[in-house]
Amino acid sequence: MLWHKYREQFPVTKNLVYLNHASIAPLCPPAAEAMRKLATDVEQFGSFHYMDWLKVYEGVRTATARLINCAPREIAIVKNTSEGIATIANGIEWRAGDRIVTFTEEFAANFFPWKHLEKRGVRVTWLSIFDDLNKVDEACRGARLLAVSFVQYLSGFRADLLRMGEICARHNCLFLVDAIQGLGAFPLDVRAANIDFLAADGHKWLLGPEGCGVLFVRAERVEEVAPTEIGWTNTAKFADYASRDMTWRNDAGRYECGTLNTIGCFGLHAALNFILEVGPANIAPEVQALADRVWQGAESRGFEMLGRRSPETGAGIVSFRKPGEEALGKRLKEAGFITAPRAGWVRVSPHFYNSPDDIERLLDLL
Repeated sequence: MLWHKYREQFPVTKNLVYLNHASIAPLCPPAAEAMRKLATDVEQFGSFHYMDWLKVYEGVRTATARLINCAPREIAIVKNTSEGIATIANGIEWRAGDRIVTFTEEFAANFFPWKHLEKRGVRVTWLSIFDDLNKVDEACRGARLLAVSFVQYLSGFRADLLRMGEICARHNCLFLVDAIQGLGAFPLDVRAANIDFLAADGHKWLLGPEGCGVLFVRAERVEEVAPTEIGWTNTAKFADYASRDMTWRNDAGRYECGTLNTIGCFGLHAALNFILEVGPANIAPEVQALADRVWQGAESRGFEMLGRRSPETGAGIVSFRKPGEEALGKRLKEAGFITAPRAGWVRVSPHFYNSPDDIERLLDLL
Protein backbone atom coordinates (compact mmCIF):
# COMPACT_ATOMS: atom_id res chain seq x y z
CA MET A 1 0.00 0.00 0.00
CA LEU A 2 1.54 3.25 -1.21
CA TRP A 3 0.29 5.37 1.67
CA HIS A 4 2.63 3.50 4.02
CA LYS A 5 5.59 4.75 2.00
CA TYR A 6 4.48 8.25 0.98
CA ARG A 7 2.02 9.58 3.56
CA GLU A 8 4.66 11.12 5.81
CA GLN A 9 6.13 12.99 2.84
CA PHE A 10 2.97 15.11 2.56
CA PRO A 11 2.85 17.81 5.28
CA VAL A 12 -0.84 18.40 4.59
CA THR A 13 -1.62 15.13 6.39
CA LYS A 14 -0.51 16.74 9.65
CA ASN A 15 -3.03 19.55 9.24
CA LEU A 16 -6.04 18.18 7.37
CA VAL A 17 -7.68 15.11 5.92
CA TYR A 18 -7.35 16.30 2.36
CA LEU A 19 -9.87 14.65 0.04
CA ASN A 20 -10.12 17.30 -2.66
CA HIS A 21 -7.60 16.34 -5.35
CA ALA A 22 -10.20 16.82 -8.07
CA SER A 23 -10.08 20.53 -7.27
CA ILE A 24 -6.68 21.83 -6.16
CA ALA A 25 -4.28 19.27 -4.73
CA PRO A 26 -1.53 19.97 -2.21
CA LEU A 27 1.84 20.30 -3.91
CA CYS A 28 3.94 17.16 -3.72
CA PRO A 29 7.18 17.93 -1.82
CA PRO A 30 9.46 17.80 -4.92
CA ALA A 31 7.28 20.38 -6.70
CA ALA A 32 7.24 22.73 -3.73
CA GLU A 33 11.01 22.42 -3.29
CA ALA A 34 11.72 23.03 -6.99
CA MET A 35 9.66 26.22 -6.95
CA ARG A 36 11.28 27.45 -3.75
CA LYS A 37 14.74 26.88 -5.22
CA LEU A 38 13.93 28.78 -8.40
CA ALA A 39 12.43 31.69 -6.47
CA THR A 40 15.58 31.95 -4.36
CA ASP A 41 17.81 31.64 -7.41
CA VAL A 42 15.99 34.39 -9.31
CA GLU A 43 15.99 36.58 -6.20
CA GLN A 44 19.76 36.25 -5.93
CA PHE A 45 20.88 35.84 -9.56
CA GLY A 46 18.07 37.07 -11.81
CA SER A 47 18.24 35.26 -15.17
CA PHE A 48 21.88 34.23 -14.81
CA HIS A 49 20.86 30.54 -14.91
CA TYR A 50 18.48 30.98 -17.84
CA MET A 51 19.88 27.94 -19.63
CA ASP A 52 18.65 25.82 -16.72
CA TRP A 53 15.18 27.19 -17.35
CA LEU A 54 15.31 25.97 -20.94
CA LYS A 55 16.29 22.50 -19.70
CA VAL A 56 13.27 22.45 -17.39
CA TYR A 57 10.90 23.46 -20.20
CA GLU A 58 12.22 20.55 -22.23
CA GLY A 59 12.01 18.38 -19.12
CA VAL A 60 8.27 19.09 -18.85
CA ARG A 61 7.80 17.97 -22.45
CA THR A 62 9.96 14.87 -21.96
CA ALA A 63 8.32 13.79 -18.69
CA THR A 64 4.83 14.32 -20.12
CA ALA A 65 5.81 12.28 -23.18
CA ARG A 66 6.90 9.43 -20.89
CA LEU A 67 3.64 9.66 -18.96
CA ILE A 68 1.32 9.45 -21.97
CA ASN A 69 3.56 7.61 -24.50
CA CYS A 70 4.28 10.23 -27.13
CA ALA A 71 7.24 12.24 -28.40
CA PRO A 72 8.38 15.38 -26.55
CA ARG A 73 7.93 17.42 -29.73
CA GLU A 74 4.20 16.60 -29.55
CA ILE A 75 3.86 18.48 -26.25
CA ALA A 76 3.17 22.20 -25.87
CA ILE A 77 3.32 23.95 -22.50
CA VAL A 78 0.10 25.90 -21.88
CA LYS A 79 -1.48 27.84 -19.03
CA ASN A 80 -4.22 25.34 -18.30
CA THR A 81 -6.59 22.73 -19.67
CA SER A 82 -8.97 25.40 -20.95
CA GLU A 83 -6.28 27.00 -23.07
CA GLY A 84 -5.28 23.63 -24.45
CA ILE A 85 -8.81 22.70 -25.49
CA ALA A 86 -9.51 26.20 -26.85
CA THR A 87 -6.34 26.00 -28.94
CA ILE A 88 -7.75 22.97 -30.74
CA ALA A 89 -11.33 24.21 -30.92
CA ASN A 90 -10.30 27.55 -32.43
CA GLY A 91 -7.35 26.30 -34.48
CA ILE A 92 -9.19 23.78 -36.64
CA GLU A 93 -10.55 25.22 -39.87
CA TRP A 94 -14.18 24.24 -39.50
CA ARG A 95 -16.37 23.85 -42.54
CA ALA A 96 -20.10 24.36 -42.91
CA GLY A 97 -21.83 21.15 -41.91
CA ASP A 98 -18.99 19.83 -39.74
CA ARG A 99 -20.21 17.95 -36.70
CA ILE A 100 -18.76 17.40 -33.23
CA VAL A 101 -19.77 14.70 -30.73
CA THR A 102 -19.50 15.47 -27.01
CA PHE A 103 -21.32 14.99 -23.71
CA THR A 104 -23.71 17.09 -21.65
CA GLU A 105 -22.00 16.23 -18.35
CA GLU A 106 -18.65 17.74 -19.35
CA PHE A 107 -16.94 20.42 -17.27
CA ALA A 108 -17.31 23.90 -18.76
CA ALA A 109 -13.76 23.85 -20.19
CA ASN A 110 -14.80 20.97 -22.45
CA PHE A 111 -18.33 22.25 -23.05
CA PHE A 112 -18.24 25.97 -23.88
CA PRO A 113 -15.71 25.75 -26.76
CA TRP A 114 -17.97 23.34 -28.65
CA LYS A 115 -21.14 25.22 -27.73
CA HIS A 116 -19.51 28.39 -29.05
CA LEU A 117 -18.78 26.72 -32.37
CA GLU A 118 -22.50 26.19 -32.90
CA LYS A 119 -22.67 29.94 -33.56
CA ARG A 120 -20.30 29.36 -36.49
CA GLY A 121 -22.52 26.73 -38.06
CA VAL A 122 -20.80 23.68 -36.59
CA ARG A 123 -23.33 21.08 -35.46
CA VAL A 124 -22.87 19.40 -32.08
CA THR A 125 -24.34 16.01 -31.19
CA TRP A 126 -24.83 16.04 -27.42
CA LEU A 127 -24.80 12.62 -25.75
CA SER A 128 -24.77 11.48 -22.14
CA ILE A 129 -21.53 10.02 -20.83
CA PHE A 130 -23.67 7.12 -19.54
CA ASP A 131 -24.90 6.27 -23.04
CA ASP A 132 -23.94 2.89 -24.43
CA LEU A 133 -20.82 3.00 -26.61
CA ASN A 134 -22.89 1.72 -29.52
CA LYS A 135 -24.66 5.08 -29.43
CA VAL A 136 -21.28 6.85 -29.42
CA ASP A 137 -20.25 4.71 -32.38
CA GLU A 138 -23.37 5.67 -34.29
CA ALA A 139 -22.94 9.37 -33.46
CA CYS A 140 -19.33 9.39 -34.67
CA ARG A 141 -20.26 8.28 -38.16
CA GLY A 142 -19.64 11.33 -40.29
CA ALA A 143 -18.49 13.43 -37.31
CA ARG A 144 -15.27 15.41 -37.48
CA LEU A 145 -14.33 15.31 -33.78
CA LEU A 146 -15.22 13.54 -30.54
CA ALA A 147 -14.43 15.35 -27.26
CA VAL A 148 -14.58 13.63 -23.88
CA SER A 149 -13.07 13.85 -20.40
CA PHE A 150 -10.91 10.96 -19.25
CA VAL A 151 -12.79 11.19 -15.94
CA GLN A 152 -15.93 13.26 -15.46
CA TYR A 153 -15.42 16.05 -12.93
CA LEU A 154 -18.62 15.45 -10.93
CA SER A 155 -19.71 11.83 -11.29
CA GLY A 156 -16.18 10.44 -11.50
CA PHE A 157 -17.16 8.27 -14.49
CA ARG A 158 -14.00 7.06 -16.27
CA ALA A 159 -14.36 6.83 -20.03
CA ASP A 160 -13.23 3.80 -21.99
CA LEU A 161 -10.64 5.67 -24.04
CA LEU A 162 -9.43 2.57 -25.85
CA ARG A 163 -12.87 1.77 -27.24
CA MET A 164 -13.65 5.40 -27.99
CA GLY A 165 -10.33 5.74 -29.78
CA GLU A 166 -11.09 2.65 -31.85
CA ILE A 167 -14.46 4.15 -32.79
CA CYS A 168 -12.84 7.42 -33.83
CA ALA A 169 -10.12 5.72 -35.86
CA ARG A 170 -12.69 3.58 -37.67
CA HIS A 171 -14.80 6.63 -38.57
CA ASN A 172 -11.87 8.94 -39.36
CA CYS A 173 -13.01 11.19 -36.52
CA LEU A 174 -10.57 13.33 -34.54
CA PHE A 175 -10.33 12.41 -30.85
CA LEU A 176 -9.79 15.00 -28.10
CA VAL A 177 -9.43 14.14 -24.41
CA ASP A 178 -9.67 16.46 -21.43
CA ALA A 179 -7.38 14.45 -19.16
CA ILE A 180 -7.13 16.65 -16.08
CA GLN A 181 -9.27 14.46 -13.79
CA GLY A 182 -7.38 11.26 -14.53
CA LEU A 183 -3.84 12.07 -15.62
CA GLY A 184 -1.47 11.04 -12.86
CA ALA A 185 -3.98 8.80 -11.14
CA PHE A 186 -4.58 6.33 -13.96
CA PRO A 187 -2.38 5.13 -16.84
CA LEU A 188 -3.05 6.80 -20.18
CA ASP A 189 -1.52 5.89 -23.54
CA VAL A 190 -2.32 8.27 -26.40
CA ARG A 191 -0.95 5.85 -28.99
CA ALA A 192 -2.99 2.87 -27.81
CA ALA A 193 -6.14 5.00 -27.58
CA ASN A 194 -5.66 6.75 -30.95
CA ILE A 195 -5.89 10.15 -29.23
CA ASP A 196 -5.18 13.15 -31.45
CA PHE A 197 -5.33 15.92 -28.85
CA LEU A 198 -5.06 15.90 -25.05
CA ALA A 199 -5.00 18.72 -22.51
CA ALA A 200 -4.38 18.75 -18.76
CA ASP A 201 -3.23 21.06 -16.00
CA GLY A 202 -0.82 20.16 -13.21
CA HIS A 203 -2.76 21.12 -10.10
CA LYS A 204 -4.99 18.10 -9.57
CA TRP A 205 -3.88 14.46 -9.69
CA LEU A 206 -0.37 15.39 -10.86
CA LEU A 207 0.17 17.18 -7.51
CA GLY A 208 1.74 20.18 -9.22
CA PRO A 209 1.05 23.93 -9.39
CA GLU A 210 -1.88 25.80 -10.87
CA GLY A 211 -1.52 27.73 -14.10
CA CYS A 212 0.86 25.37 -15.85
CA GLY A 213 -0.38 22.61 -18.10
CA VAL A 214 0.33 20.56 -21.20
CA LEU A 215 -1.24 20.10 -24.61
CA PHE A 216 -0.57 17.00 -26.71
CA VAL A 217 -1.02 17.34 -30.47
CA ARG A 218 -0.28 14.24 -32.51
CA ALA A 219 2.50 15.06 -34.95
CA GLU A 220 0.36 14.07 -37.91
CA ARG A 221 -2.26 16.64 -36.85
CA VAL A 222 -0.07 19.70 -36.31
CA GLU A 223 -0.72 21.10 -39.78
CA GLU A 224 -4.47 20.75 -39.20
CA VAL A 225 -4.49 23.08 -36.18
CA ALA A 226 -3.36 26.67 -36.72
CA PRO A 227 -2.01 28.71 -33.79
CA THR A 228 -4.65 31.16 -32.60
CA GLU A 229 -2.68 33.04 -29.93
CA ILE A 230 0.18 34.64 -31.79
CA GLY A 231 3.28 35.86 -29.98
CA TRP A 232 7.03 35.82 -30.38
CA THR A 233 7.62 32.13 -29.55
CA ASN A 234 5.22 30.51 -32.04
CA THR A 235 7.69 30.87 -34.88
CA ALA A 236 10.59 28.69 -35.95
CA LYS A 237 13.12 31.52 -35.53
CA PHE A 238 11.83 32.79 -32.18
CA ALA A 239 15.34 32.77 -30.68
CA ASP A 240 16.39 35.37 -33.28
CA TYR A 241 14.72 38.45 -31.82
CA ALA A 242 15.28 40.47 -35.00
CA SER A 243 13.64 37.90 -37.28
CA ARG A 244 10.30 38.73 -38.88
CA ASP A 245 9.91 35.27 -40.45
CA MET A 246 6.48 33.99 -39.43
CA THR A 247 7.06 30.34 -40.31
CA TRP A 248 5.58 28.33 -37.46
CA ARG A 249 7.64 25.95 -35.39
CA ASN A 250 7.37 22.45 -36.85
CA ASP A 251 6.18 20.83 -33.62
CA ALA A 252 3.65 21.48 -30.85
CA GLY A 253 5.80 24.39 -29.72
CA ARG A 254 3.95 26.45 -32.32
CA TYR A 255 1.10 26.69 -29.78
CA GLU A 256 3.29 28.33 -27.12
CA CYS A 257 2.60 32.06 -27.23
CA GLY A 258 5.31 34.04 -25.46
CA THR A 259 7.10 33.66 -22.16
CA LEU A 260 6.26 30.51 -20.24
CA ASN A 261 5.31 30.22 -16.57
CA THR A 262 8.85 29.39 -15.49
CA ILE A 263 8.27 28.80 -11.79
CA GLY A 264 5.21 26.73 -12.70
CA CYS A 265 7.32 24.69 -15.12
CA PHE A 266 9.84 23.97 -12.36
CA GLY A 267 7.02 22.73 -10.14
CA LEU A 268 5.28 20.77 -12.87
CA HIS A 269 8.52 19.14 -14.00
CA ALA A 270 9.22 17.93 -10.47
CA ALA A 271 5.62 16.77 -10.01
CA LEU A 272 5.65 14.81 -13.27
CA ASN A 273 8.88 13.08 -12.29
CA PHE A 274 7.42 12.27 -8.87
CA ILE A 275 4.31 10.72 -10.44
CA LEU A 276 6.48 8.76 -12.85
CA GLU A 277 8.56 7.49 -9.91
CA VAL A 278 5.48 6.28 -8.01
CA GLY A 279 3.90 5.01 -11.24
CA PRO A 280 0.30 5.53 -12.41
CA ALA A 281 -0.08 1.75 -12.70
CA ASN A 282 0.64 1.56 -8.96
CA ILE A 283 -1.42 4.63 -8.10
CA ALA A 284 -4.59 3.60 -9.94
CA PRO A 285 -5.65 0.62 -7.79
CA GLU A 286 -4.92 2.57 -4.61
CA VAL A 287 -7.02 5.55 -5.70
CA GLN A 288 -9.82 3.34 -6.95
CA ALA A 289 -9.90 1.30 -3.74
CA LEU A 290 -10.12 4.43 -1.57
CA ALA A 291 -12.91 5.88 -3.71
CA ASP A 292 -14.73 2.52 -3.68
CA ARG A 293 -14.61 2.65 0.10
CA VAL A 294 -16.15 6.14 0.07
CA TRP A 295 -18.90 5.05 -2.34
CA GLN A 296 -19.80 1.91 -0.41
CA GLY A 297 -19.71 3.66 2.95
CA ALA A 298 -21.80 6.66 1.89
CA GLU A 299 -24.33 4.48 0.08
CA SER A 300 -24.72 2.18 3.08
CA ARG A 301 -25.46 5.25 5.22
CA GLY A 302 -28.38 6.25 3.02
CA PHE A 303 -26.78 8.90 0.82
CA GLU A 304 -27.82 9.37 -2.80
CA MET A 305 -24.89 8.55 -5.08
CA LEU A 306 -24.23 10.34 -8.35
CA GLY A 307 -23.66 8.28 -11.49
CA ARG A 308 -22.54 4.68 -11.74
CA ARG A 309 -19.46 2.93 -10.45
CA SER A 310 -17.78 -0.28 -11.55
CA PRO A 311 -14.22 -1.59 -11.73
CA GLU A 312 -14.14 -0.43 -15.36
CA THR A 313 -15.63 3.04 -14.87
CA GLY A 314 -14.63 3.98 -11.33
CA ALA A 315 -11.97 6.62 -10.69
CA GLY A 316 -10.93 8.86 -7.81
CA ILE A 317 -14.10 10.97 -7.61
CA VAL A 318 -17.25 10.16 -5.64
CA SER A 319 -20.21 12.56 -5.22
CA PHE A 320 -23.14 12.09 -2.86
CA ARG A 321 -25.89 14.01 -1.06
CA LYS A 322 -28.81 13.58 1.32
CA PRO A 323 -31.91 15.76 1.81
CA GLY A 324 -31.56 17.79 4.97
CA GLU A 325 -27.76 17.60 4.87
CA GLU A 326 -27.15 20.74 2.81
CA ALA A 327 -24.51 21.98 5.27
CA LEU A 328 -22.58 18.70 5.20
CA GLY A 329 -19.59 20.11 3.30
CA LYS A 330 -19.26 22.94 5.81
CA ARG A 331 -19.51 20.53 8.73
CA LEU A 332 -16.80 18.33 7.21
CA LYS A 333 -14.53 21.32 6.67
CA GLU A 334 -14.97 22.45 10.26
CA ALA A 335 -13.84 18.96 11.30
CA GLY A 336 -10.73 19.24 9.10
CA PHE A 337 -11.97 17.16 6.17
CA ILE A 338 -11.48 18.97 2.85
CA THR A 339 -14.03 18.03 0.19
CA ALA A 340 -15.77 20.10 -2.50
CA PRO A 341 -19.37 21.33 -2.79
CA ARG A 342 -20.42 20.89 -6.41
CA ALA A 343 -23.95 21.56 -7.73
CA GLY A 344 -25.59 20.43 -4.49
CA TRP A 345 -23.34 17.36 -4.11
CA VAL A 346 -20.43 16.69 -1.79
CA ARG A 347 -17.51 15.57 -3.94
CA VAL A 348 -14.76 13.47 -2.37
CA SER A 349 -11.50 12.72 -4.21
CA PRO A 350 -8.71 10.90 -2.31
CA HIS A 351 -5.19 10.33 -3.63
CA PHE A 352 -2.75 7.49 -3.08
CA TYR A 353 -1.13 8.97 0.04
CA ASN A 354 -4.47 9.06 1.86
CA SER A 355 -4.93 6.15 4.24
CA PRO A 356 -7.94 3.87 4.67
CA ASP A 357 -8.28 5.38 8.14
CA ASP A 358 -8.84 8.80 6.53
CA ILE A 359 -11.85 7.33 4.75
CA GLU A 360 -13.17 5.53 7.82
CA ARG A 361 -13.02 8.78 9.81
CA LEU A 362 -14.91 10.54 7.01
CA LEU A 363 -17.58 7.84 7.04
CA ASP A 364 -17.87 8.11 10.82
CA LEU A 365 -18.69 11.81 10.38
CA LEU A 366 -21.32 10.94 7.77
